[in-house]
Amino acid sequence: MHSVPPDQSRTGQWGPSQARTTVPASTPLTGMGRVPWSRLRDSTGSATAIPLLLSSVAWGDAGTAAAALKDLRERICQYGFVVEQATAATVPFLWELAQAPQVTCRPQILLLLKNIADARQWESIAGAYPKLLNHRENPAAWERAARDAVHSHQEALDVLMSEDDTEITHATTELARTLGRQPC
Repeated sequence: MHSVPPDQSRTGQWGPSQARTTVPASTPLTGMGRVPWSRLRDSTGSATAIPLLLSSVAWGDAGTAAAALKDLRERICQYGFVVEQATAATVPFLWELAQAPQVTCRPQILLLLKNIADARQWESIAGAYPKLLNHRENPAAWERAARDAVHSHQEALDVLMSEDDTEITHATTELARTLGRQPC
C-alpha cells in the first residue's frame, strides 16, 4: 500500500505528470515543498524524512499513520519534551492534519502539539548555562519558535472542540489548557 498519493514522490514534491495547480485547495500538506527540509535538522540529522512522514500520517491507513506519527514524534519532540530545529517548520502541518477528517491519529497529533507547547528543556538548560545561547545552533531559540508556532495556530481549537469525537475533544481540551485558553 502506498503511504503517499501515487503521483507524489517520496520527498513530498510533485512529479512531472502532476501539476500543483490540479491539487484541490483542501488537500493537506500542499505547502510542504516550500520548506527547506534539507537545511533543517531533526533528532536524527537532516530533516528530509519529515515530508514523507507527514504524508504517511495524512494518507496512510491507521497502522501506517500511527507508525509514521511515532517516528515523527521521535524526530521533532524526542522523549516528549526535546524539540529540534525542524519542529517549528513541522507544526503548521500538524495543525493541518489535526483538522483533516481522513487522518486516523488526530488525537495523538493534538497531544504532540501539547508536548511541543510544553517544551522547556533547552530553555531550562540555558537558564543554568547562558553560554548555550551564544552557540551557532541555539536550541533554546528552536524551542521558542516551536512553541510560538503552536500558539499561532490555536484558532483551530474552537473547530476541534465542536467535533463529536470524544478523543479529539479531550485532546483539544488538554492542548487548550496548555496554551492558556479555557475550553469552550
